[in-house]
Amino acid sequence: MSIGNCTRAASRTAIIIAYFLVYVVWGSTYFFIGVALEGLPPFLLGAFRFTAAGLILLAVCRLRGERVWRTGLVRRSAVSGLVLLFVDMAVIMLAQRYVSSSLVAIVASSTAVWIMLLDVPAWRQTFNNPVAVAGILMGFGGVALLYVEQLGSGGSAVHHERGVLLLVAGCVSWALGTLYTKYRSCGTEAVGGFAGSAWQMLSASAAFWVCALLGGDAEQTDLGEVPRRAWAALLYLVTCGSILAYTAYVWLLKVRPATEVATHAYVNPVVAVAIGAGVGGEHVTMVQLCGLAVILLSVMLVSRRR
Repeated sequence: MSIGNCTRAASRTAIIIAYFLVYVVWGSTYFFIGVALEGLPPFLLGAFRFTAAGLILLAVCRLRGERVWRTGLVRRSAVSGLVLLFVDMAVIMLAQRYVSSSLVAIVASSTAVWIMLLDVPAWRQTFNNPVAVAGILMGFGGVALLYVEQLGSGGSAVHHERGVLLLVAGCVSWALGTLYTKYRSCGTEAVGGFAGSAWQMLSASAAFWVCALLGGDAEQTDLGEVPRRAWAALLYLVTCGSILAYTAYVWLLKVRPATEVATHAYVNPVVAVAIGAGVGGEHVTMVQLCGLAVILLSVMLVSRRR
């Protein structure tokens, strides 16, 4: 199935709902990852999250009558899951040991730029459209405002640098995984099929379990001592972050241009900073507000490029 056919088959309402999940719900997961890490180490958290989400989604797909045991689908999904989920999520969780959830989301917004640079088949369309390029660069400029402001707010410069380097590696991995999913999976599943997403989560969970067992996370963690708020955050990540938001993201890649879907990386910091200020009591400065305004304007430009 071609991308054009996928696009025509998708309803406007479904696209709006999917973008809400990817923009808002996914943006909130940065905060909940931080809460979950208060009681669970990174690799064990990833193992629990993606095992539960993958099994639940696979069961739902089977009940809906989807063919879930296709060899080609499982193989391609395993590659996507390792590159798109395992590497990026592991990096995000490790980085949150050094920087705040807001800064993690802010740096992660550079994913949209990496997708634009690495999406070779779309180069002619992307770089021939000055509005799209201007919107993406404007969004990156807004992110830069937030990033520079946070670096100047104090704290350990070494920790900031280590966290940022981890996040850049995760952004590149996520961009590559996004493009692999877009170009290698649209023709293998009908629009609305989520068996591939389930296998991506299960392949990522397998890698997380290996790291958790080899690294000692599983052995050193007393599950009885994990606070309730960490378990509640894990439940939110499984249901809202993985089953709803991630499947919406994968589906959008099949029906909308990858560069447009990547604008979630500009909105997620807005949501992360808003939750940090409203729930976590973080102070929001005028520089941050200006950066967020520029980011929102860039999203409008990129979204209206077609």
